[in-house]
Amino acid sequence: MRISYDYAGSVVLVTGGTKGLGAGIAGAFLAAGAQVVVCARKEPSALPAGVGFVAADVRDPAEVDRMIGEIEERHGRLDTVVNNAGGSPYAPLAGTSPRLHARIVELNLTAPLLVAQRAHPLLDAAGGSVVMIGSSSGTRPSPGTSAYGAAKAGLHHLAACLAAEWAPRVRVNTVVVGLAETESAAGHYGGPEGVRRMGATIPAGRMALPGDVAGACLWLAAPGYVTGAEILLHGGGEIPAWREIASGHGG
Repeated sequence: MRISYDYAGSVVLVTGGTKGLGAGIAGAFLAAGAQVVVCARKEPSALPAGVGFVAADVRDPAEVDRMIGEIEERHGRLDTVVNNAGGSPYAPLAGTSPRLHARIVELNLTAPLLVAQRAHPLLDAAGGSVVMIGSSSGTRPSPGTSAYGAAKAGLHHLAACLAAEWAPRVRVNTVVVGLAETESAAGHYGGPEGVRRMGATIPAGRMALPGDVAGACLWLAAPGYVTGAEILLHGGGEIPAWREIASGHGG
């Protein structure tokens, strides 16, 4: 049995909602009847019919202020914010630019704070919610993406803090995403075979898909009691290397 949601009359903002997990999340809310607005620094060549767009760099407080102001002017309300914008290149800490790591922290931690802060009055008026898109990189060592992992750990804590500060009017939760398969996954993991091999390291047998993440967002954004929660969406986690080594299949 599939669970269905009715978001008719609701306005939902998905940051970074033009591609990857964000596009899947935006599409799910649209299919559930919501008025969906996505943002990115540059407008994409095409968007699904019915999805609105505001150009904004969510690391910039002035642009965040303008973006939320435009949404309020267009729709008069805001019910849900999905803070999805984020990511990091592979960037070992030694020998790389301090500014690069500062920008990674800005995108993955400071930006969600700015968006949530500016949206709060509208969310409070609507009795709405914030969903943070976190990462398993913030719950375990993240070599090669240390700043990203640290920022995501901070994001998880930020969500818990805001849930306590803004209760009971505004609920704040986090979806902690593990390895995920998006349109860029093949290039990142060495092609389709690499994606398959990575999926095999997960108890569920595959990486998370945008629809998996979207389903968790639809549930968390719906009116209810859950706030301050971290939903681990990782298919059971990553099978530890020691198990392969102990079995004789590892290096």
